[in-house]
Amino acid sequence: MSQQFVNNNSKIIAIDFDGTIVEHDYPKIGKEMMFAFATIKELQKKGHKLILFTYRTGSLLQEAVDYCKQNGVEFYAVNNNYPEETPNDNLPRKLNADIFIDDRNVGGFLGWSAVWQILHPEGGEFNHMVKNPEAHANYKQEKSFLQKLFGKNN
Repeated sequence: MSQQFVNNNSKIIAIDFDGTIVEHDYPKIGKEMMFAFATIKELQKKGHKLILFTYRTGSLLQEAVDYCKQNGVEFYAVNNNYPEETPNDNLPRKLNADIFIDDRNVGGFLGWSAVWQILHPEGGEFNHMVKNPEAHANYKQEKSFLQKLFGKNN
C-alpha cells in the first residue's frame, strides 16, 4: 500500500496526561516526561490546537490542568472537542482530533523527541506520514475503471 504525506498547517492534536506528559503515578502527578512541555509549546507555536484528553476527572483533572499551566501550557480544550462543549451522556466521549499522542498507542509512547520529528521533521512544516490513508477516509471511494473492469477491491 502506498504511503501518503499530509502537509497541512494546523491540526487538532489530543494529548494524554499520565504516561505521556508525566510518568505514571496516578492518582498523583508523576515526573515530567523528558521534553514534554518543550515539545507541546513548540506544537502550539506551529499553530496546532491541542486538547488535553485524559482519564482524569474532577479534582484530579483540575490538578493536571493546573500542573500544565504552571509549566506554561494551556490547552485549547480539556476532555472536549472545543472549550464551550458541555458533557452529554447521550454522546460518546470521542474526540474529533487529527492525531492522538498517548502512551497506549500500538507500540507504546515513542517519546517527545520522536513525536516532534514525526510531526515536524527538522522543525519544518507539518509533514505526517499516514501509513494507511484509506483507514482515514470518511466516505465510500469510487472504484476506478480498471477496478470495475477486473473486479479488484484494493
